[in-house]
Amino acid sequence: MNLRQTKLFSELDEAREIHRPVNVASVPQRSIFRYPGGKTWFVPTFRRWINLMNPKPRILIEPFAGGGIISLTALFENLVENAVMLELDEEIAVVWESIVNGEAEWLANRILTFDLTRETVIAELNKTSAAQREKAFKTILKNRTLHGGILAEGSGFIKHGENGKGIRSRWYPETLAKRLLNLNNISDRIDFRCADGLEVMKEFSAIKDAIFFIDPPYTAGGKKAGKRLYKHSLIDHERLFRTCESLKGDFLMTYDNADEVKELAQAHGFEMRLIPMTNTHHAAMEELVIGKNLSWMDR
Repeated sequence: MNLRQTKLFSELDEAREIHRPVNVASVPQRSIFRYPGGKTWFVPTFRRWINLMNPKPRILIEPFAGGGIISLTALFENLVENAVMLELDEEIAVVWESIVNGEAEWLANRILTFDLTRETVIAELNKTSAAQREKAFKTILKNRTLHGGILAEGSGFIKHGENGKGIRSRWYPETLAKRLLNLNNISDRIDFRCADGLEVMKEFSAIKDAIFFIDPPYTAGGKKAGKRLYKHSLIDHERLFRTCESLKGDFLMTYDNADEVKELAQAHGFEMRLIPMTNTHHAAMEELVIGKNLSWMDR
């Protein structure tokens, strides 16, 4: 590491946010998913970012949508008119596709009437389903009964869970049904695509009133978390930063606090801040926020 990089990283450490991590229980839970690496904790920062914008953005592009909490927050709170959500994982994609295609009510009723036990879940997952909505229901079942909500290969069922409830510990039929029915109210404002997020970013790169929230799999610098959590974890990080450099609209990017990421941000002329969060094990951590101008985070 050269002297300039050492100085930059030292300044970044000194400028880290001193606030406590966000209590995610204070943030409205909009998503149907339990999503590893989800960004519920980032919602207050995202709100603040948009509310300081003048003029207001019209459209949000989320190239690595996953559980979609940022896009959903933006739509429910009318922070943008429309959202473009991208996700390559076919199992996650089929849920969003079913919702935007008018199947949210069917999914809600299927959840409310399903008698969940280990045996019924296994039987359901072993079925060959052709219908989109049936595939979506299977994804929701897996997400709610597998350890950590992880859909990637090798994930197993929850063993103990909350209060010893085991496989049922993350199964809240009434809550999930309510979220699905609420999603009906904004589904016509979602442009969902099972597509390459980087390619779609280029499609919107020249639109000034488009903003981007970018939360890629954390695999820079050889990090393994992304590979363990997601089916599509491979990403060209350099290409992502080049794409961000071409955007006319503003963007925020969250990343693992890794030296390789800091070097990429510096090389492309972006600003960085550290922000506190807690992981799924309630351990305090810091993640990088990267953008064109982050001076608003210092106020």
